[in-house]
Amino acid sequence: MRNQKQNMITSYTSLYFEAKKRYTELLQIKSMKEKELEKAPPGKIHISKTKKGVQFYLRTHTEETTGKYISKADKSTIGRYLQKAYDEKITKLVNIEIDSLKKFLVKSENSISKIQNAYSNNPIEVKNYIKAIDMSDEDFANKWLSIPYKGKAISDYVPYFETRRKERVRSKSELNIANALLDFGVPYKYECPLHLKNGMTIYPDFTILDVKKRRVIYWEHRGMMDDKEYAKHAVNRLKLMMQEGLFIGENVIITEETGSTPLASNEIKAVISKYLGT
Repeated sequence: MRNQKQNMITSYTSLYFEAKKRYTELLQIKSMKEKELEKAPPGKIHISKTKKGVQFYLRTHTEETTGKYISKADKSTIGRYLQKAYDEKITKLVNIEIDSLKKFLVKSENSISKIQNAYSNNPIEVKNYIKAIDMSDEDFANKWLSIPYKGKAISDYVPYFETRRKERVRSKSELNIANALLDFGVPYKYECPLHLKNGMTIYPDFTILDVKKRRVIYWEHRGMMDDKEYAKHAVNRLKLMMQEGLFIGENVIITEETGSTPLASNEIKAVISKYLGT
């Protein structure tokens, strides 16, 4: 993966993802505020500033210049109309930002697509001569998957499970993880070697490609956490990964189970959705 990323740009930058996240959040706010405004009372509140503070008036017609005085004791009415005024203002501002973000996202996606297609629209005979700075998600995933590796062999004489890709894995939970990744279309390698700076080599359970963000994530499943020696080994293994700049919540996923608390299928799906946005 490190070799593949050399001289390549990140297709979708953190700026793009932050903009997309905010765009989604603003759409939710817009929908919520529009529903609240539908239930809001008719009329508008007018705030008059005086030397003694502020006074509130209710205007039910647009031609009114002052309106009906609202007693400060009527906090419920004042609160509802002030919230309505705020929601109306926020809705307008949110709509303006939504339009701006939509234009930015569309422009970014068009630009990204053109840069990727400059390589990916070529036949394979042409691609073989080009050192691309970017490519389609499909090409990027296929190149990553095509890099050969030698995992840890699982002998015929020990229990194993076979995934839908006809791979041997060591546990039922690993089988479920592998098949779930396949269902979600997430490229992965099982027990792909990770060479550490200290000269050691470890074999993370799953090496996963986050195609959109052009990054690798390591998924470690700890299947025997009620075994003290196993748990001790798992902690030491995580420490080794941290020394490589690999941290939980960033580029390391940890799932755990014991003999009495197995890893559920819905938990696997939730993890994939959380980390890979699928």
